[in-house]
Amino acid sequence: MNYLSVENITKTYGARTLFKDLSFGIQEGQKAALVAKNGSGKTSILRILSGEDLPDSGQVVFRKGLKVAYLSQDPQLDPELSILQSTLALDHPATAAVEAYEKALGSMEDADAYQKAFDEMERLQAWDFEATIKQVLGKLGLQDTSVKTAKLSGGQKKRVALAKTLLSNPDLLILDEPTNHLDLDMIEWLEEYLSRQGLTLFMVTHDRYFLENICDTIFELEDEQLYQHPGNYSDFLLRKAERQEIETTNVDKAKNLMRKELEWIRRQPKARGTKSKARIDAFHDLKKEAHKNLQENALTLDIKIERLGSKIIELHRLRMSYPGKVILDGFDYTFKRGERIGIVGPNGAGKSTFLKLITGTETPTGGKIVRGDTVKFGFYTQSGMQLSSDKRVIDVVKEIAEYIPVGRKGRSITASQLLDRFLFSGDQQYSLVSKLSGGEKRRLYLCTILMGNPNFLILDEPTNDLDILTLNVLEEFLMEFGGCLLIVTHDRYFMDKLTDHIFVFEEGGKLRDFPGNYTEYRLAKMQEEADEKLRSKSMVKAPARKKDKEQKKEKTKLTYAERLELEELNKRLPKLEAKKAEIAKAFEAAASNPEQLQELSRESENLQAELEEVEMRWLELSEYEE
Repeated sequence: MNYLSVENITKTYGARTLFKDLSFGIQEGQKAALVAKNGSGKTSILRILSGEDLPDSGQVVFRKGLKVAYLSQDPQLDPELSILQSTLALDHPATAAVEAYEKALGSMEDADAYQKAFDEMERLQAWDFEATIKQVLGKLGLQDTSVKTAKLSGGQKKRVALAKTLLSNPDLLILDEPTNHLDLDMIEWLEEYLSRQGLTLFMVTHDRYFLENICDTIFELEDEQLYQHPGNYSDFLLRKAERQEIETTNVDKAKNLMRKELEWIRRQPKARGTKSKARIDAFHDLKKEAHKNLQENALTLDIKIERLGSKIIELHRLRMSYPGKVILDGFDYTFKRGERIGIVGPNGAGKSTFLKLITGTETPTGGKIVRGDTVKFGFYTQSGMQLSSDKRVIDVVKEIAEYIPVGRKGRSITASQLLDRFLFSGDQQYSLVSKLSGGEKRRLYLCTILMGNPNFLILDEPTNDLDILTLNVLEEFLMEFGGCLLIVTHDRYFMDKLTDHIFVFEEGGKLRDFPGNYTEYRLAKMQEEADEKLRSKSMVKAPARKKDKEQKKEKTKLTYAERLELEELNKRLPKLEAKKAEIAKAFEAAASNPEQLQELSRESENLQAELEEVEMRWLELSEYEE
């Protein structure tokens, strides 16, 4: 069933055409994403679909009676409403009942009001709806629902708006960068939520694991043209490479980059599902050596870095705390040359504070930080992006330097040449900063950071609002970066590709050093949680076994039925042990498949419970065997 038809829409701003005569449709149950370079008009398309903007020509047609929910990048909330009230400001018959019931819970002395609210919840059978509200808000880190939205940060407001959008239960969800301002646990929960069958979705996101694990269609907007790629991110990369094979072009680098990207994602563990043989065969059939080049700007970053000495940074018993909150409690570490570290933890755990301690912009409450004389920081942070909106792009760069040294000794390039490498064309270089999109501003800010020739690069959420092409080439540069790299990001793909170990913020100010990337950490954590469940079950059953043994001391010999049962147990135990060994081998073979690991964990848990019961019964009966 067709939910949405977009027919020949065009949008221009002044002399600039974002897109022209675009047409596409969304079917019931389809999960589609739109990818494009920054400034190409992705958000403009979403605004047109949501009704917040109009095309210059063409039309958008929805199926009659279709309920649509739109999450913008900068949602507006009533500052006088609480989190709960903002979430419940949607068209649902149970919202008023839930709000009244939550209010009555806060003032239990008014028994009549509570009873009235309780009766209304019963009448509307709103209990499941209330539970869903609390679950969604809890998963998004919004436990205290009484807080007014005026007191929330920008990220918290985005999460409130996301909760409201999801709970409105629409026929069609339109989401603009839904993973921004979410921590990694929240993103994984949202990924699972949006993967539900029957949910229809159209979104803009740079999160490539989202594109890989959720989408069945990817639309690509390039040079005012729209290309439709059936399948997920892997399929998109494959089909884009195939399309590039038959186009006449003159730049080969971007094509090779796309192939590297495809090869890399093929090697990574899948969050759900298995690799299709047809997809793998198609990938291997793709010609490795093409006879064409791709006409596409390539972000070439060969900025020179300062020499890094043997002493870099040493942390000695580092402590950091605020009233009522411990962030670090005695952390020791010595950074080594060329290290690439990711930092993981929930929002508010202290990730950004840790980066400020490293750079010296904050002072620890205990311990010592020793920095080497040759360390030169490049610190990319969300709060640090302060670009003068009334200046031209090229003037922002020229204020730092007219000429910039690059990789080769004694070689330099002009400010204009550097901007060209950062995908700012000649016309854009003379545009005002205020005319740039959010992603273009971040790209310009990153340019100014790298101009300082840092040898210790710290990136705090660098992927927000950057398009996939920019992310691809930025990753290529960072993989060749010879200095130290410290990354805080909610982009799992970016972190997996660039880090060789991660710092994990845990309870009580503990910082764990895990030897692997984020996906490997998640797999290890899943196994730890499964093992902990088994240990907990064993501890609960232990007292029961002791009690049963005491009760059966008076018994002297087995009955005929019990002897038969014991014989059966003697046959059953070796089979269970063999099955246990098979699962252990399967765990090793499935190290790169998270879905299979989850299934094996459940199977192992059930088998262990069965084995414990059989062993316990065997021990009981064998005590009286003659």
